[in-house]
Amino acid sequence: MTENTQQQNPAPTSELPTQYAPAEVEGTLYERWVERGYFSADAASEKPPYTVVIPPPNVTGSLHLGHAFEHTLIDALTRRKRMQGFETLWQPGMDHAGIATQNVVERELAKEGKSRHDLGREEFIERVWKWKGESGGQISGQMRRLGDGVDWDRERFTMDEGLSQSVQTIFKKLYDDELIYRAERIINWCPRCLTAISDIEVEYQDDDGELVSLKYGDGDDTLVVATTRAETMLGDTAIAVHPDDERYKHLVGKLIKLPLTDRSIPVVADEHVDPEFGTGCVKVTPAHDPNDFEIGQRHDLPNIAVMDEHAVITVPGPFQGLDRLEARSAIVGALRAEGRIVAEKRPYTHSVGHCSRCKTTIEPRLSMQWWVKVGPLAKAAGDAVRDGKVKIHPQEMEKRYFDWVDNLHDWCISRQLWWGHRIPVWYGPNGEVVCVGPDDEAPTGEGWTQDSDVLDTWFSSGLWPFSTLGWPEETESLAKFYPNSVLVTGYDILFFWVARMMMFGLYAMDGTPPFHTIVLHGMVRDQFGKKMSKSFGNAVNPLDWMDKYGSDAVRFTLARGANPGVDVPIGEDWVQGSRNFANKIWNATRFALMNGATIEGELPPAEQLSATDRWILSRLNATVAEVDAFYDDYQFAKLSDALFHFAWDEVFDWYVELSKTTFMGGGEAAKVSGRVLGEVLDVTLRLLHPIVPFVTETLWTTLTGRESLVIAEWPFDSGFRDRGAEQEIETLQQVITEVRRFRADQGLQPGQKVPARLTLDGTALAPHEAAIRQLLRLLPEGDGFAATATLPVSGATVALDLSGTIDVAAERKRLAKDLAAAEKEKAQATAKLGNEAFLAKAPDNVVDKIRGRLTKADADISRLQAQLDGLPQA
Repeated sequence: MTENTQQQNPAPTSELPTQYAPAEVEGTLYERWVERGYFSADAASEKPPYTVVIPPPNVTGSLHLGHAFEHTLIDALTRRKRMQGFETLWQPGMDHAGIATQNVVERELAKEGKSRHDLGREEFIERVWKWKGESGGQISGQMRRLGDGVDWDRERFTMDEGLSQSVQTIFKKLYDDELIYRAERIINWCPRCLTAISDIEVEYQDDDGELVSLKYGDGDDTLVVATTRAETMLGDTAIAVHPDDERYKHLVGKLIKLPLTDRSIPVVADEHVDPEFGTGCVKVTPAHDPNDFEIGQRHDLPNIAVMDEHAVITVPGPFQGLDRLEARSAIVGALRAEGRIVAEKRPYTHSVGHCSRCKTTIEPRLSMQWWVKVGPLAKAAGDAVRDGKVKIHPQEMEKRYFDWVDNLHDWCISRQLWWGHRIPVWYGPNGEVVCVGPDDEAPTGEGWTQDSDVLDTWFSSGLWPFSTLGWPEETESLAKFYPNSVLVTGYDILFFWVARMMMFGLYAMDGTPPFHTIVLHGMVRDQFGKKMSKSFGNAVNPLDWMDKYGSDAVRFTLARGANPGVDVPIGEDWVQGSRNFANKIWNATRFALMNGATIEGELPPAEQLSATDRWILSRLNATVAEVDAFYDDYQFAKLSDALFHFAWDEVFDWYVELSKTTFMGGGEAAKVSGRVLGEVLDVTLRLLHPIVPFVTETLWTTLTGRESLVIAEWPFDSGFRDRGAEQEIETLQQVITEVRRFRADQGLQPGQKVPARLTLDGTALAPHEAAIRQLLRLLPEGDGFAATATLPVSGATVALDLSGTIDVAAERKRLAKDLAAAEKEKAQATAKLGNEAFLAKAPDNVVDKIRGRLTKADADISRLQAQLDGLPQA
């Protein structure tokens, strides 16, 4: 199951404290791992590679539960692969987070009464770099607290020199291949951040607004349109109707007076208009609506912008200088005064786009921007999954992926910011446009200027799987560690990040996708399933829980809730339970060490082992196989649950307890059990290590005297199974469990000892009499023994002398009452399940629930009747 090939620890701990104190060991252990280079990846190694990149957190960020969750899963995968003999690289780094970082520094400047424009571009960027050096990146220290096994020597930043070269290289390559272009289009504009944002950076929510119906024209030329953005009517350049709409055919081509202005606008026929919706007429504002822009292109309409970058009206007249919302109210009032308002609906709830960064309502705006022509890139990204080059886990998430990449619009990549990768394009005095690669000289001379925009943050993070390895240089690391083995990330950035990496990786790396497998996980929520948010008052700082319960407890709780693609509810009481698990591991290992548990020497052959020893070794191997299968299928919740129940239930609650009698007896049997217990703990701690690294490291190095679990070998399934021993111990467990239940039902205290006669002859339980008596607190029969209760269990008989400990008459009365209730429950469930009409109408889950009630009632009747039969007559 394992091979112990490590060197002895130069200073193994000789004793364990009576209690586990995470704060006293976690920081020291982590720094020791880093200093010894356990997490460093060697590109020259002949070991097979295993590569995972960290989804780069924002330089402005700090560790939240979502980070802790995702990092726990990645760390578990990489720790296991390292133990399996892979050259493992977990690539760390941070994203420069253009808008977010610029906003942070601008807020700092505002406290000084300044804006970035007071400093100028170069000085402002210096200020941002200074902030990054002093305040940014606090998440790195928090990752250490969590135990992230990343290669810190390879840490990268999306604005460092190497990654900046990668960005400039791929921009130039895309530009030369005519996959990047500049064009005037409608974009999503944030009046607060003062920049364009992409479609996927817009969050839609239902807002209460107003729907106003306006009358354009007069007499027979009257048309009615409805709008939620009345202020944009100042930029209308047409009214559109459907070509087949008989109501308006006579008006197509005519000019209609635009209210509140001195302009007239044409009526155009366009198939985009739905004649069944509203009046069948729509106002066309090409500079402020993407659909209107398309209509305008088809009909050669002018584009009239009515707002500036702050969403303030710029049209000369009474509304000039008003904010868009102020203008909306003023314009509706002016139209009402002219009798142009046909209908008003308030509140009118409709879907409104907001900036994902600052939550400001976005404004569609005509603007000259840089775009990526995504058609061929997106097709390659879709084909890579369809052809099986890349697997998405869970598979049902593939539909989301295809829905996105198969319908992707061209990507607006320019941002009107100063912090970020500046677009490498220069404009000459005579209209020249020059794209400059990293090895090119930028044009100089009078009249040459560089484009002032920077690139969308997702442009550089889309290069992350290969830019971090040195691309475009053909580095040893790139050859060794690309493509990545797996990407672990949230389904919420499937479109933001994953699709970008797929497109760029396939394009830049000659058709080789950036990773073999995409593992998508859900979001962390509170224990009631509600999204965590500071505004909701339910946000949790994981560092607080780490301080209180230890990092292992937080990690185990998160891993145990990680079902593929499903959101993860978490509450503090669950972290407390995981802390209790860590304490259980600690206490059981202390007991084992005090009783001679060891890994020294070979395990005795199976024929020399007791049934208890063969049982636990059989279960141990089965658990190794089960955990491996769950890891390979990214079933973190299931593997965590399997480890929890094996360690707590089978090893600590049963094997350790069953072994106590053997240890008390001493001799050769105790030595054998000590060796078996040492083996079981060795393997169990190895299996647990990737998820709970700190407590397992401390215990394992103490148990084995070896250097570190981080570089220990992962257990393998030896194939040993002993179904006979498993059945024997299962029978033993049934006897002990039934008698314990009977004792509890009789009101006996757990430690209260009672005389008992055990009839075990002819059963497999005969060798276990001492253990049965020890665990059940059963005394020898002695003189005057009187069997007042007899329990037949699994072929054995346990007769107890309860005289003087219970009131038999009262106990018979209580059991009879409970038995009657169980029989009534059985009768009701049987009647329902026998009713064909009920079965035909009831949902499956209701029928299943009733079947469960029937099964439980049968079990209760059997148990209660056995207890009654075991009591003497009153």
